[in-house]
Amino acid sequence: MAAPLPVRALTDEQKYELMASNLHKVGCTVKVLLADLHAFLDADKAPEGVLEFRAQYYERVIRALLRSVGVDLTNLEFVRGSSYQLTPAFSRDLLRLSKRVSIHDAIKASSEIVKSTGEPVMADGMYPMMQLLDEEYLDVNAEFGGLDQRKTFALANGAMPRLGLKVRAHLMNPMVPGLAEAICMKIAKAFCPPRETEGNGILAFIQHVLFPYWQVRSDDGTPVISVMLKDESEPTTFQSFTDLAAVYQADSLTPQLAKKIVEEGPVALTSSIRREFESDAEWQAVTREAYPDPTPKTKKKKNEVVVLVV
Repeated sequence: MAAPLPVRALTDEQKYELMASNLHKVGCTVKVLLADLHAFLDADKAPEGVLEFRAQYYERVIRALLRSVGVDLTNLEFVRGSSYQLTPAFSRDLLRLSKRVSIHDAIKASSEIVKSTGEPVMADGMYPMMQLLDEEYLDVNAEFGGLDQRKTFALANGAMPRLGLKVRAHLMNPMVPGLAEAICMKIAKAFCPPRETEGNGILAFIQHVLFPYWQVRSDDGTPVISVMLKDESEPTTFQSFTDLAAVYQADSLTPQLAKKIVEEGPVALTSSIRREFESDAEWQAVTREAYPDPTPKTKKKKNEVVVLVV
């Protein structure tokens, strides 16, 4: 599920698309849900006026990402959530589900997904219940998401049978800790303590994004990452994250060198996407509409009184 949020940098989205490419290559039919209404419900991260353009933007980005790793898009289906979530049938099933899910369980299911703005609002509980019904209305056998979805998937296991609906399989990928910081506040400031591999956002990016990327790009399925280690005169090649993590723990691969891998990695990941974007005037126009520059508010003149006449 891709909720069109205001994130244009490298995020977990790349990691999800790499998994989608693997599912597609083993013969699965992959449906990508552009969850526009979910984005609207999530603390209004996507204002109603830009939902259409955000959905168009995300579809273009995801298609470009998948093409960059050699995925044939013929059997890939993109579905807009609002195309069926506003129908009378979906609304009726949502009401039926609301009678069988407690407020506590619904809010708990969304606690790691929806941005908290203080006291929970009704939208926070609607968000996961709509996601449960998405599985039924999209007629899928399994749903793939990040570990932040685990509480929603647990809710599905208990709630779906109460409506007489089947429980789907749920696949999850680890989240990349500190990745948003690494991109938005510059890689140089990202959390990357020496010798520590757990909770290290830079190493997580290498493990879950760069190694899978080079694996799908190689002819024989073997990922290769080369880096100049401390006090070495020739680059060392790694074909597994385990080996790379070992030299990081030994401090032969320093935080600065690890960050250099991440600095160079996105260039390789996004070079074809950037070229496609730069040559596509329509995509650029969609981006401007999806992420408009904030319009400065018009200041009232001093002592001006505005009166509403009804």
